[in-house]
Amino acid sequence: MSFIQQFVNRARKGNKRIVFPEGDDERVQRAARRLLDDEIAQPILIGEASELDRQATVFGISLDGIDTVCHKTAPCLNDYANAYSASRISVPKKVALRLLRRPLIFAGMMVAQGDADGCVAGVANATARVIEAAGLTIGFAKGISMASSCFIMVIPDSSGEENKVLLFSDCAVAIQPTAEELAQITVSAATTARTLLGIEPKVAMLSFSTKGSASHADVDKIVKATQAVRRHMPDLMIDGELQGDAALVKAVATRKLEDSPVAGDANVLIFPDLDAGNIAYKLVQCLANARAYGPLLQGFRKPMNDMSRGASVEDLVGVATITAVQNGDVEPGRLWRG
Repeated sequence: MSFIQQFVNRARKGNKRIVFPEGDDERVQRAARRLLDDEIAQPILIGEASELDRQATVFGISLDGIDTVCHKTAPCLNDYANAYSASRISVPKKVALRLLRRPLIFAGMMVAQGDADGCVAGVANATARVIEAAGLTIGFAKGISMASSCFIMVIPDSSGEENKVLLFSDCAVAIQPTAEELAQITVSAATTARTLLGIEPKVAMLSFSTKGSASHADVDKIVKATQAVRRHMPDLMIDGELQGDAALVKAVATRKLEDSPVAGDANVLIFPDLDAGNIAYKLVQCLANARAYGPLLQGFRKPMNDMSRGASVEDLVGVATITAVQNGDVEPGRLWRG
C-alpha cells in the first residue's frame, strides 16, 4: 500500500468536510470533483454559486453534489460576525462583517465554527495571508502562539530501511526562531507526529554540535529550546543538541554520547532555522529521491493548510486528504510505511 493511500483510507472513514476559499480556480474545482468522486472528503467551494457554475462549465467540470457557499450572502454571516467580534473585543461587528467577505477569512471561520473540518488554500494567495487568516479565525493550539510547518519525508532506502518516514520541521515558515519559538515548533511537530502519523515522536534538536562539542550562541539556543520543551512535555523523548549523524545513525550515536533516548533513532528532526530546514529537505528530496509531503501548517487548533501557487490538481487532492485526517486520532504506536 502506498504512503498516501493510507491517508486516503483514513479519510474515507471520516468523511470530513474540506473548504476551499479559492473555489473559482480550475485546479480547485477539479480537485473537489476528485475528492467527492473518490469518496475521500466532502469538498466545499467558496464563491457565488452561479459564477462557480459558469466557470465550471467553461472548464468542462461538473459541480453536481459539491457544496458551494457564497461568502458575501451566506445566512451564517451574521452569526460568524458575532462570534468573531465576541472573540476580539476591539473588533466591532461591522468590521467583522467586512473581514468575513474575504474568502480566506470566511473559510477560516467555517472551520472555527465547526461548519468545516479543515481548509486548503494558497493557489491564489500568498502563504502569509493563509497563515494570517488561520490565526485570526481558527486560532492557535493551547500553549502555542505561532504557526510553523513540517514536511513528511519518505526515503526509499535509508541504511537498508525501505521507505523510512521522518518528520522535518520547520522548513517553510519560521525564518530565525528564538529558543522559545523553536520550543513551540518542536511541541507542534511532536503533536503532528502523534496525531497525523501515529508514531511516538523521538525528537532530535539539530545543531552543528553534539552535546557541547562546540561552543556558540547558536548551540546555546538549541539547548535552551530543548529544556523548554522538556518542561512543557516531560514525557516526550527528546534530546539536543545533536548533529545529524548522531541523530540518525546508531553507530555514530554510540561513539558520540551515552544514554540518549533518541540518538541514532530519531524520527522527528527539528532544524535551528529556516536556512537549515529548507536546504535539508530539498537535498534529501533530490539526492535520496525522497518524497516530500508538505509543507503542512501546524500549531493551529484545527487544520488549515497552504498550497503553492503552482500546485497541481494532484497536489491539492493529496494535501486535502492529509488535512482530512490531520487532527484525527490514530492507534498509538502505529508505524507508517510507504
